[in-house]
Amino acid sequence: MPHSHAESFPLVAAIDLGSNSFHMVLAKADHGEIRILERLGDKVQLAAGIDEQRQLSEEAMQRGLDCLRRFAQLTNSLPQGAVRIVGTNALREARNRAEFIRRAEALLGHQVEVISGREEARLIYLGVSHTIADTPGKRLVADIGGGSTEFIIGQRFEPLLRESLQMGCVSYTQRYFKDGKITPARYAQAYTAARLEIMGIEHGLNRLGWQDAVGASGTIKAIGLAIQSAGLSTNGEVTSEGLAWLKRKVFKYGDVERLELDGLKPDRRPIFPAGLAILEAIFDACELNRMSHSEGALREGVLYDLLGRHQHEDVRERTLSAFMERYHVDQEQAARVEAKALSALDKVAKDWELTEDWHRELLSWAAKVHEVGLDIAHYQYHKHGAYLIEHSDLAGFSRQDQQMLALLVRGHRRNIPKDKLIDFGDDGVKLVRLCVLLRFAILFHHIRGSQNMPAVRLKAGTSSLAIEFPDGWLAANPLTHADFESEAEWLKRIELTLTVR
Repeated sequence: MPHSHAESFPLVAAIDLGSNSFHMVLAKADHGEIRILERLGDKVQLAAGIDEQRQLSEEAMQRGLDCLRRFAQLTNSLPQGAVRIVGTNALREARNRAEFIRRAEALLGHQVEVISGREEARLIYLGVSHTIADTPGKRLVADIGGGSTEFIIGQRFEPLLRESLQMGCVSYTQRYFKDGKITPARYAQAYTAARLEIMGIEHGLNRLGWQDAVGASGTIKAIGLAIQSAGLSTNGEVTSEGLAWLKRKVFKYGDVERLELDGLKPDRRPIFPAGLAILEAIFDACELNRMSHSEGALREGVLYDLLGRHQHEDVRERTLSAFMERYHVDQEQAARVEAKALSALDKVAKDWELTEDWHRELLSWAAKVHEVGLDIAHYQYHKHGAYLIEHSDLAGFSRQDQQMLALLVRGHRRNIPKDKLIDFGDDGVKLVRLCVLLRFAILFHHIRGSQNMPAVRLKAGTSSLAIEFPDGWLAANPLTHADFESEAEWLKRIELTLTVR
């Protein structure tokens, strides 16, 4: 479900359910800045527990849940809206992720979102840009995770290009170094696989260009520290000369168990050769000589994004505005429908248990974008709109946000996809009710702006909605009357009684 808007929280927290590690940061927000109070983390290696059928093993789930029990001691006392939990590539890939998410949410007391690769890239860039010097010019940011690697080119706080590739230090370890043996041939296979992945985005990266390269997260940090220990860089920078030296040294060890490098923790040894191969491929593809390191990454980006939502600088609003413009939405009609839908929500919120902030947010978003499909074709435009919303790259939205929003748009006319809405469990009935309110607002303004519409009364029952127009108004406006009579027939299909008088 979408997040609550709260004016302020004394404490905020972000949890990153990564493919390699789970991390949590607890922070205090002070005048738009984040002061970190606590950092927790564990090497869970969730990605290592995904089999060929893309099923997450019970053992991997337990590793994750054991870690989250520690985090829960800090999150359980925090109010809704003060914690954001994001899942990345391993949970994107796992077909049985819903089971893990259900158990994680029960432990933590807060919703878990699975975010897309490009949304992950946006949040990484946000975390990096808030924790390094604000220099002019464009920067390339790379983050090697357990299951995916993100690339971002941005300027100051604005990402200009975001990409996520299916290569990571855990998944490549499983594929090329599973038994821990390190040979030049295996390393070459991992390097070549990474180069092939990067080829798909090389042109876009090089076309934009950049002045500085920055690495984020543990793999690049560990490589930088190892190179620094040999005197081949300062401040944990990765250099091309240092990479060549480190590769030779790793080959000499021949086995991950024997790796002894300054700055390399024992739990990172097994995934180090794969991470090194990926980073060398990045250096060669992007023709880099050096890369600095940022302490900020995904979890810091999540915190700043959360802070922005609370301060009414919500990237989701900007995303939808750009989306509406791209698909030539009738802005005036969208505003009329949105205002009416939210007015109707106010009247029935208590009776229909639609009192949470996310109900209002989701209805508002759906009203704004319900006509995006018209830019594709008028025939079945509600289906075109739903497809665009579900499959577009919408910055700030989780996959679940987009799926729910797409279903409301899919159901704003003709059949309501009740079965798919009910799949959202306890929230399913509420989503159906939000869909009914959206449909009411659209029908109310079916005749676009050419008519002064009257005030109406709404009364909601468990499976009913009554709409009362002023005396004689419907008789004098037969088109609207016919619209609502037809709507009553559609709502019968989902066992909801609509009465209009």
